[in-house]
Amino acid sequence: MSESLLEVNDLRVDFHHDGQLVRAVDGLTYSVRRGQTVAVIGESGSGKTVSSRAIIGLLPPTAKVSGSIRFDEVEMVGLAEKAVRSHRGCGVAMVFQDPTRSLNPTMRVGAQIREAIQTQAAKVSRAAAQDRSLELLELVRLPAARERLEQYPHQLSGGMRQRVMIAIALAGSPKLLIADEATTALDVTTQAQIMELLRDLQQRLGMALIMISHDLGLAASFADEVVVMYAGRAVERAPTRKLFAQVRMPYTRALLDAIPRLENASHSPLAAVPGQPPNLALREPGCPFTPRCPSATDKCREHAPSFEEHEPDHLWACWHPCADEVAV
Repeated sequence: MSESLLEVNDLRVDFHHDGQLVRAVDGLTYSVRRGQTVAVIGESGSGKTVSSRAIIGLLPPTAKVSGSIRFDEVEMVGLAEKAVRSHRGCGVAMVFQDPTRSLNPTMRVGAQIREAIQTQAAKVSRAAAQDRSLELLELVRLPAARERLEQYPHQLSGGMRQRVMIAIALAGSPKLLIADEATTALDVTTQAQIMELLRDLQQRLGMALIMISHDLGLAASFADEVVVMYAGRAVERAPTRKLFAQVRMPYTRALLDAIPRLENASHSPLAAVPGQPPNLALREPGCPFTPRCPSATDKCREHAPSFEEHEPDHLWACWHPCADEVAV
């Protein structure tokens, strides 16, 4: 059996909008080993969510997917919808960013978890599904789990709703869990609790985890490997410790500099990545980060650097990489 559970190779996702081609994901390549945590990092619009939805087959019919997505040695690109559904839930599951929008406000929590369980195993009785629902809520450490089964989503806090979403995602005992900005809408304390929960569940259940986020701080604490995306492309990839010790891509450096730091003076302005992300419908020659990069030269404007392994296990796409320094 292959050590890699997921292999994404030269993945492209195109949309046609107002007569224009929008390439939301452009040649993305990475892999996830069994039990590994990979963080996919980048600003909004960098292609993180689109690439993750391509893995699980949740893109709209207008999307054109090419390249390769091999999950558990099965090629997912071009697979019939019925076959994709057979992998969804029991193979790959997803926790979405906003549990308020993901949960049905008209159904009790227990009914929604039972539905997920019985979808994965049609012959499971209602009583057995109810018992399993309670087990899942206890697994995700939801307080007063038995009472929560009879409550509606609006009766729960944001952190509780996210725990319910994680319970639903675990209903099929997936091999890979994708957490798409799963903590963004939560306060800092609850965010830490949810991430600790995901790490504990991963270790107990032997899952692999893809963590989609804009927060490099979370990646530093929880990921084994980091993939940094910009304009639909991977621009830097490395094991977490190597990446944070030797940042090479100026975009990654800018994201790190934008993290608030306790040592900064009170009320000092927060750092931000200058400029705006590029319009993906207007593909310009050269490196897409050029207009925002302090190190850009004419070479950057004219020729796009290839994404290559320049050091052992460290890949980046930049003509003028950052010098050695301690990043955090």
